[in-house]
Amino acid sequence: MKRRKKAIVLLSGGLDSAVTLFYAVKNGYDCRCLSFDYGQKQKREIALARKLAAWAGAKFITVKLPLPWKGSSLLDKNKAIPLDRKIEDIKKGIPSTYVPGRNTMFLAVASSFAEAVGARAIFIGAHFEDSSGYPDCRKEYLEAFDKVIRLGTKAGREKRLSLKFPLIEKDKAGIIKLGLSLGVPFQLTRSCYQGSKRPCMRCDSCILRQRGFKRAGVEDPAL
Repeated sequence: MKRRKKAIVLLSGGLDSAVTLFYAVKNGYDCRCLSFDYGQKQKREIALARKLAAWAGAKFITVKLPLPWKGSSLLDKNKAIPLDRKIEDIKKGIPSTYVPGRNTMFLAVASSFAEAVGARAIFIGAHFEDSSGYPDCRKEYLEAFDKVIRLGTKAGREKRLSLKFPLIEKDKAGIIKLGLSLGVPFQLTRSCYQGSKRPCMRCDSCILRQRGFKRAGVEDPAL
C-alpha cells in the first residue's frame, strides 16, 4: 500500500481553515492539524478545531503561544472589537483585530513541526478577502514565506517541504462552495471574533461570513 505524504494544516476552527483541511485530505495528504492558544478571546474555536480534525480523520495538536504584549483587540480585553461595519469600511486599512506577526509565528512553528515529523507540505487557509486588511494573508507574503522555508530549513533545501495556500485566489462564497463539494461540516465551524456561544453577527468576520453564504446561495448551518 502506498504511503500518503504527511502535511501540517493550520486549523483555527474557522471556515477557511476547515475547507483547507478537507482540501488537503481530498488531495491525499495524511494531515496533522496544528492549532494555537495565543490568548485569543474566541477560545471556543480550539474545541471546534479538535472536532473538525476528528471528523476529517486527522491528528490534532494545540500549542500554547501566549502573547503578553497583546497588541490586538482579539487579545486585549480593554480593546473593543469593531462591530457593525460596512463592507467598504471592512476593506479599508488594517483593523484592530490584526495580531502583529501572527501568521509569521504560526508558520515558523508549523515549519519546525513539519521537519520533525517528515511532512512534505504546510497548508494555510489565507485568502484574498482577508488580505485587504491583514498583511500576513497576502499572496506575496505567503510566497515569501514559502521561500523562507525553502531557504531556511533542511527539508526545504532538499526540496522536501513547501507552503501551500489553495484558497488564496478565492472569495468567501467560492470557499464555501468548495467546502460543500468536499463535505465540510460547516456546522462545526465558527468565524466570530467575540468568542460567544452563538455568532454575534456584528463583527467583521461574522459579516463577511454572512455575505459569503448569501452569495453562495445556501444557509449557514452554524446558525
